[in-house]
Amino acid sequence: MVQLPKYLSGDQASINEFLDKFDVFLLDCDGVLWSGDHLFPGTVETLELLRSKGKQVVFVTNNSTKSRADYQKKLTSMGIPSSVDEIFASAYSSAIYIARILKVPPPKNKVYVLGESGIETELKSEGIEFIGGTDPSYRRDITPEDYKGIADGSLLDDNVGIVLAGLDFHVNYLKLSHAYHYLARGAKFLVTNTDSTLPSNHTFFPGAGSISIPLINMTRQQPTALGKPSQAMMDSIEGKFQFDRKRTCMVGDRLDTDIRFGIEGKLGGTLAVLTGVSKKDEWEAEGAPAIPAYYVEKLSDLRG
Repeated sequence: MVQLPKYLSGDQASINEFLDKFDVFLLDCDGVLWSGDHLFPGTVETLELLRSKGKQVVFVTNNSTKSRADYQKKLTSMGIPSSVDEIFASAYSSAIYIARILKVPPPKNKVYVLGESGIETELKSEGIEFIGGTDPSYRRDITPEDYKGIADGSLLDDNVGIVLAGLDFHVNYLKLSHAYHYLARGAKFLVTNTDSTLPSNHTFFPGAGSISIPLINMTRQQPTALGKPSQAMMDSIEGKFQFDRKRTCMVGDRLDTDIRFGIEGKLGGTLAVLTGVSKKDEWEAEGAPAIPAYYVEKLSDLRG
């Protein structure tokens, strides 16, 4: 029989027992701390509680549109104290992977980016050359000259050896055409994350996974994902923070990314909150992508 998660809300003894089990909390952001620009009530006080008990807090997000410095600005604007070193985002994870693990030999190690400035900032921090991204010359309609130049290779950069796709608010046919032809030439296919949706303003919008799906369909290639639930990201986080996995809990709103990330990473616990994507009926259904060890209605329920 499948073990269903333990409900913590309203039970102070259970909450205290839960908190005592962990030294480190990996916290998803969108759908857990906030939705869009709406901070969930009690979030700041809950984080203060965790820190007052000596818990280490790490903000782990799949949102690649912001760099770590950008994310710190958002946390600060919402009244959440943090340092850049406490933030681990998929754009940073991708840059670390390309620079320190993938190590494609130069000069064929340039990156073609489908994504926003967060990716560019983190690639720059690791000294990685890139094209695409927020370059305005790609933010337009495709022309007959583009078709010709892409087809004969004259508009392609011979040194691009990696295509990195993240959430791109300006994705278009021209950008996808460049990405497809780089992949067809043998470039390595990476994605910051595969989230199908992005929670914002009390609803959902297309996530980073919606950007890479056309390329997967065209090339029949499965990319290497560098955000949750990829264990490449978990290994990078562990390498940086040197924590005991058995004394660490992943807190998130998505079963298929956050909770699966914690389970596959063999963390000591996983806590689902119901303020984001996944709801109770999903883990109670047959074939649930992952089942959390604990759940609360909202993060602030940890205050009892």
